[in-house]
Amino acid sequence: MRALKIAATGMSAQQLRVETISNNLANMNTTAYNARRAEFADLHYQQVSRAGTVNASDGTVLPTGVQVGLGVRPAAISLHLAQGPLQETQNDLDLAIDGKGYLEVTLPSGQTAYTRDGALKRSAEGLIVTSDGYPVSPEITIPDDARSISINAEGEVYAYFDEAAEGELLGQLTLSGFSNPKGLEALGSNLFSITEASGPALTSTAGADGLGTLRQGYLEASSVDAVREVTELIEAQRGYEMNAKVISAVDQMMGATTQVR
Repeated sequence: MRALKIAATGMSAQQLRVETISNNLANMNTTAYNARRAEFADLHYQQVSRAGTVNASDGTVLPTGVQVGLGVRPAAISLHLAQGPLQETQNDLDLAIDGKGYLEVTLPSGQTAYTRDGALKRSAEGLIVTSDGYPVSPEITIPDDARSISINAEGEVYAYFDEAAEGELLGQLTLSGFSNPKGLEALGSNLFSITEASGPALTSTAGADGLGTLRQGYLEASSVDAVREVTELIEAQRGYEMNAKVISAVDQMMGATTQVR
């Protein structure tokens, strides 16, 4: 009976949906985390009779056909690009991107990665790095004797010293945008890498070319909506239960068939 395999694909689909929701809830407090959504598509159809074929008995054209669906399959786990709320921290090296764009990061392998996690730190050498110690590109070094630093909306980094009233320009942070941000590959640790689907990075000054601006002393919170996730979790659970009931019903039908004498 086809219903057994169809219901099994339905259970697998709802299980994937629950796993996606579980990951979203686990990252409720992850800086700049974007919620994911599981998307599905129907499988192939078995053609019993095609619409428009001629009836052999009387020569009439059938207005509709008979197609039996064979279940469901995962189509994508899509990134929901809604920006999370900005939370004030008052830390000099905390940066939130207000709008589109990603900070560019250089990994130890030399590979370039991208992140919206602006919880930046200062390395022993004075470099501005991520929480994992990866330097932000372009590299900016903060002098040891700097009293404080200031980062404006365009990404210009100024250092202030005790003996000078004016700030010294150390460099400028840039942002990178993509024609299809949903095509980026997640690497973990709030990092993403370019793929063929995302297109190349378009690097520019913050606030230009459709990119967002930088907010010093703020961090972007997770965009996960806990109420929505719990609601979808209940829906997925009910969907799983209904597909399990289909398998149970088919099992009873097969049992009845074997008892026919």
